[in-house]
Amino acid sequence: MSVAAPTLEAMERTAAKTAFANVLVNTLIANVTTSFLWFALTFWVYIETQSVLATGIIGGAYMLFIAFFAMIFGTIVDRNRKHTVMLLSSVISAVAFLIAGLLYVWQPESALLDLGGPWFWLFSVVILFGGVIEQLRNIALSTTVTLLVPEERRANANGLVGTVQGLAFLVTSVFSGLSIGFLGMGWTLAIAIAAMVLTFVHLLFIRIPEGAPKPDPDATSALDFRGSVTAIRLAPGLFALIIFSTFNNLIGGVYMALMDPYGLTLFDAQMWGFALAFSSTGFLIGGGLVAKFGLGVKPMRTLLLVVIAMGLLGSVFMLREWWPLYVIGMWVYMALVPPAEAAEQTIIQKVVRYDRQGRVFGVAAAMEAAAAPVTAFLIAPIAEFLIIPYMRTDAGQERWGWLLGEGDARGIALICLFAGLIMVVVGTLAFFTKSYRKLTALYANAPEQDLGEGDGDAREGDAREGSTAEPSGQGDEGGAPPRVRGLPPEIPEARR
Repeated sequence: MSVAAPTLEAMERTAAKTAFANVLVNTLIANVTTSFLWFALTFWVYIETQSVLATGIIGGAYMLFIAFFAMIFGTIVDRNRKHTVMLLSSVISAVAFLIAGLLYVWQPESALLDLGGPWFWLFSVVILFGGVIEQLRNIALSTTVTLLVPEERRANANGLVGTVQGLAFLVTSVFSGLSIGFLGMGWTLAIAIAAMVLTFVHLLFIRIPEGAPKPDPDATSALDFRGSVTAIRLAPGLFALIIFSTFNNLIGGVYMALMDPYGLTLFDAQMWGFALAFSSTGFLIGGGLVAKFGLGVKPMRTLLLVVIAMGLLGSVFMLREWWPLYVIGMWVYMALVPPAEAAEQTIIQKVVRYDRQGRVFGVAAAMEAAAAPVTAFLIAPIAEFLIIPYMRTDAGQERWGWLLGEGDARGIALICLFAGLIMVVVGTLAFFTKSYRKLTALYANAPEQDLGEGDGDAREGDAREGSTAEPSGQGDEGGAPPRVRGLPPEIPEARR
């Protein structure tokens, strides 16, 4: 009897650690695949059409899709096992990419690149939809962190998630440019289809120790907006956090619309891919630092400081048309992205009930994603038809040349300068709001999550992971399964 409890705890920790590691690996493969094809589509369209408007519309459409589906995704995550949700994401993405491949074989490239024709939009929308479904997996991953990782380690785990996403971006940046440059769009599609099938097969061998979620009697539709709003309102200041992140995405839409055209002004497709690959190592460093050190006792304060730093960087890394300035600026900017995202996730994971986290993450993703297309759709035509031509005139160069120097993309630089300054001002003012103080206090005093949600008889993979032993008596009520807790891989060693 004396060894039963420690043995049970060790098995639960092992099951959680193994599941977390496998989910991270699978997410890495899936993120690489969807980002690979999305980047490749953007590169391919810009190289063939030289249209900033087209790339801006592609980026904006991607974010609009996320805004439209994210709340539905959140409800799906709360109503189903996370493993089931991830399988669904892989299947739908694979089918979408396969349909895009059939369209590519069926129609000539000239038809697919005709911005005024229907085939360009159908081809792009199918690829973007396959990529957007990845958001379903990402929402499930955020709630899985709450399920598998103790509260005191969740910030570190979110840092690991950021590291994985950074690694995906690194691989994507290199291979998207190389694939379009040397293989073309056809083989790029074939690679994406094969990789997404691989994620599905790998998922079949993953077991997440979790119960079947109990039905929420208040959630009567696939779009449970009421339940999402209720969960957000129960956490004072949380709505302000989501609004703040939404505003930041308004600014982020500027960079989304203009970053690739600016980079492709400085580099050819292959070299731009390598430049993105180098700068994306900033994701690895930023995520690794969060995984190692966490976010401090006040993640909201960390978030605001990071946002101010991002605004300063965004306002200066295009002041001169020098590729080292741009690449190094992007590297530092990307190193700041994982701490910002990890801070928001860590706050939600602590102050929102576990059984409603999917819907809250869905609302946050929908609002934040809806913001970026607004600026992307506005900035792309404004940049192409107004600002860029103005900065090529003698009047524009005379007025702004002292600050922005000379070059072909000074119009893009002018837009990003003002976007970054706006971000600095808003981030600074947020420190003085009542919502900031309320949310900081709520995070400090929130109780530990109760993860005893679901049907104890329906636990998936417990026998395989060794977690079907009798409950230890800690917080098990009404037949709910024992709470599964564990540490993310590598964190214990990193902390020693």
